[in-house]
Amino acid sequence: MAFSTLELHPNLIRGIDDLGFTTPTPIQSEAIPHALVGRDLLACAATGSGKTAAFLLPILHKLIAEPRGTTRALVMAPTRELALQIVDDFKALARHTDLSAAAIYGGVGMKPQEQAFRRGVDLIAATPGRLLDHFQYGYAKLPGLEYLVLDEADRMLDMGFLPDIRRVLKHVPRPKQTLFFSATMPPPIEQLTRELLRDPAKVALQRKAAPAAGVTQAIYPVPAALKGALLVELLQRGVMEDALVFTRTKHRANRLTKLLDRHGIAAERIHGNRSQAQRTKALDGFKEGRYRVLVATDIAARGIDVEALGHVVNFDLPEVPEDYIHRVGRTGRAAETGDAFSLVSPDEESDLARIERVVGSRIPRVTLDDFAYEAAPEEALEVPRGQRIAEIRARKAGDRARAAAKKTGFGGSGQGNGGESSRSSSGGSGGRRRRGGGGRGR
Repeated sequence: MAFSTLELHPNLIRGIDDLGFTTPTPIQSEAIPHALVGRDLLACAATGSGKTAAFLLPILHKLIAEPRGTTRALVMAPTRELALQIVDDFKALARHTDLSAAAIYGGVGMKPQEQAFRRGVDLIAATPGRLLDHFQYGYAKLPGLEYLVLDEADRMLDMGFLPDIRRVLKHVPRPKQTLFFSATMPPPIEQLTRELLRDPAKVALQRKAAPAAGVTQAIYPVPAALKGALLVELLQRGVMEDALVFTRTKHRANRLTKLLDRHGIAAERIHGNRSQAQRTKALDGFKEGRYRVLVATDIAARGIDVEALGHVVNFDLPEVPEDYIHRVGRTGRAAETGDAFSLVSPDEESDLARIERVVGSRIPRVTLDDFAYEAAPEEALEVPRGQRIAEIRARKAGDRARAAAKKTGFGGSGQGNGGESSRSSSGGSGGRRRRGGGGRGR
């Protein structure tokens, strides 16, 4: 089947041709015809299967046919990266049209996003939390909404966004058509589909997700303290030219990036504590080849789209097996091929066993010739858990002691603190600091 057989608007076919796509992926060939005739859609689609175009193309087709000058389509996504990627894909597919789109997400100022609401862009891709921030104001009512998409619904559940999604739905009119995409279908998501969808077409509904067929998986058993050294060795020997590397925590992402830099390997990191500008700069630098390695936490697992990404590395295994699927799905996208390497320490064997049960097969074990598996590590990437807990307890004990000493000081005659007490009394309410506002950083 070719895209030309899907009866899409000629201007969309031109955009698809410009991108070099000729044949739709299975999720596209199955989902688009149902969506074009107006049916609600329930699609269980793995990351990297081409699902973004599967919902964008039929929506674009209808927006071109009936221009209205108001926002008619809303896509909800779990992360800012995914919202931005959806808008990028929209613009690429709609390059031969006058249609417009905007991404709405936290961590940046609301004013430019407010202008998008007021202008009435054709499609908004948004994270639920920031969308609710805007819904406090009259400009964001979306009275002309006709098409609603929930993308990566199970990830939004994992991130605790299900209550926010329900609140969003109370703020918008019931759409003419709802398209629902999820890689897995846990019970709360099944319940949500029953509430939202009317006689939906069901596409590629599968209970168990699996990595794309083009992904070659390998396990590198290694002591936890030598993971950094093994990753450096794999890169220096040319086993990998570039890689998207996932760590368990933001702290480990920072420390690993510094370790790679010290060994002359250009690297950047992307995680929840980085500003949107920093995250965008890191991702753009990786796409453009300025960095060989992009280190990320799971917040980015479903929002990073890098053309022809050859390698994904699980520096730390995720605790949830489905997150493994989403991580390795960053490579081998849209029928391409790629490699997914996992550096697995002995204490991660139980996590690995759960992952292998989900993927339905044993992943091959690989050792790197002439690597010093018995060597002492250069530096610990993370303070041991017991030490971290002890330091936190000591810090809290110190805080309590200081608070008690301060309370005792104020409870006495007031000598020695009189100046501060006088300032507090004379200042009245004018000296109080207001609690900061700001939008949600989701």
